[in-house]
Amino acid sequence: MVHKLTFDSNNLGIASSALCFVHCMATPFIFLAKTCSTTCCDSSPFWWRLIDFLFLLISFYAVYSASKATSKQWIRIALYATWGVLLAIILNEYFYFIPLFEVAIFFPSILLIGLHIHNKKYCDCESESCNT
Repeated sequence: MVHKLTFDSNNLGIASSALCFVHCMATPFIFLAKTCSTTCCDSSPFWWRLIDFLFLLISFYAVYSASKATSKQWIRIALYATWGVLLAIILNEYFYFIPLFEVAIFFPSILLIGLHIHNKKYCDCESESCNT
């Protein structure tokens, strides 16, 4: 018997945005100890920074899926716009286009969590609360 893997795109978005937020908050603390113990580098390892792109891919899929199932156009626009800001901030961290505060990445992560929660509760057409 084959079971189809199903998931709620909003739950995936909430989880990936929350994990991204935790990842971004943990990075300075985890690598502060490493930096203090070695003199070779002052940033996180490359493999740790690649996790940013894993979260971006997962969150894009969640945004794409949630936007297809939402009843509100403004949620669709807000999800894509917030994901775009998150992408821009992460790319800026790699290429240093403009100086930004380190905490700038927290705002789109938290906003994506909130948008997915709102979409799940009030605008998700896959649930009984679809208000078209």
